[in-house]
Amino acid sequence: MIEIMNLQQCCGCGACAQSCPKHCITMTADNEGFLYPVVEKDKCIDCGLCEKVCPELHPMGEHRPIKVAAVVNKNETVRLRSSSGGVFFALAQTVICEGGIVFGARFDEHWQVVIDYAETMDEVEAFMGSKYVQASIGNTYSDARRFLHEGRKVLFSGTPCQIAGLHRFLRKSFDNLLTVDFICHGTPSPKVWDKYLKEQFLQPENIKNVNFKNKVKSWKNYGFHIIYEEKGETIFLQSSFRENPYMKAFLSDLILRPSCYSCNAKSGRSHSDITIADFWGIDKVFPYMDDDKGTGLVFVNSEKGKFIFNLPDMWITETDYETVKPLNPACYRSVQPHPKRKQFFRQLDKKSSVIELILNCTKPPLKYRLYAFMVKCKKNINRDSPMRSIPIHDLEICSISFRNKCNGWKEFSLVINVHIEK
Repeated sequence: MIEIMNLQQCCGCGACAQSCPKHCITMTADNEGFLYPVVEKDKCIDCGLCEKVCPELHPMGEHRPIKVAAVVNKNETVRLRSSSGGVFFALAQTVICEGGIVFGARFDEHWQVVIDYAETMDEVEAFMGSKYVQASIGNTYSDARRFLHEGRKVLFSGTPCQIAGLHRFLRKSFDNLLTVDFICHGTPSPKVWDKYLKEQFLQPENIKNVNFKNKVKSWKNYGFHIIYEEKGETIFLQSSFRENPYMKAFLSDLILRPSCYSCNAKSGRSHSDITIADFWGIDKVFPYMDDDKGTGLVFVNSEKGKFIFNLPDMWITETDYETVKPLNPACYRSVQPHPKRKQFFRQLDKKSSVIELILNCTKPPLKYRLYAFMVKCKKNINRDSPMRSIPIHDLEICSISFRNKCNGWKEFSLVINVHIEK
């Protein structure tokens, strides 16, 4: 019987629930909004299958890619709508043309993220683009197995832990299965996402589109965009990923699933056929492929995965793992939890504004904010004196006066006395 004693030891893949012959396991959200298995003990027959399929209890070994490449889809429209280079769309198109099935992440009617399958390219379009919310797997492992037994080609895409869960669930290899994962930063809480939407938009059902990674202006400095209709008017919420509160919470590692901080699916341990990602560092490796429209990084992890080199209309340039690994540390290293993560989730149901809570928890310490203030204002200080850059760790604040009256009571000023280690 599966029993979660440590939240870091459950990735929420749902393989246990879908494997149970008595259907006595339900994936239930905890107070943080993440799904965990709950067993109806009176129905359990102690067959042990739920434990056998668990990727956390049986982590697979590390796997180095056999080929590494930078990839760009030559179709500019596809590339613009994709997270990076438009690789997934090309893979899906080939599988659909062969009469296959494509599994991927889409938004449901409440703008939560679910794994679903598609049989047409029109349906595949809902899978395009990044979705920075943990996706509910539902019964899609069972659906995939059914299609595989029917002899249909299946492309299954998901997070590394979801792909690891799929392999454990199937318990055998299929020649007609192609698995694709991506280099994952971590999966944010669906509960936080829901609270953010309801605070930002009184009626989330009026949302028409969500784009976590809009590249219209820039791939490296992408935007967070939501299209919303209110009283017949179309409203655009547009902000830089650095400024949006939800994205701040995600990228600062404040709202990720506990297992993400000690991920057992890094370093190829999902055993996917192909891993795709943004090619961070493309300007250093292949500057001629860096047009700031998005370049895909591809790890080919199996012989089956070499299928990607046969895709039409793709610009592919090979490199090696040692070159790209230090530029893309998320492929092998888990993030660290934000220092205020526990505080955040303790207050999540107590605070009326999740946005305010995020901003308070992600606010830099006073020392860093003051340092940034001084850097911003240094042009106005001692203009005639040469200035030097001061590392933050060499800066020690001795005193702060928010209302220094040395120039008069009406003309008070902020004075910060610092000690700089030489």
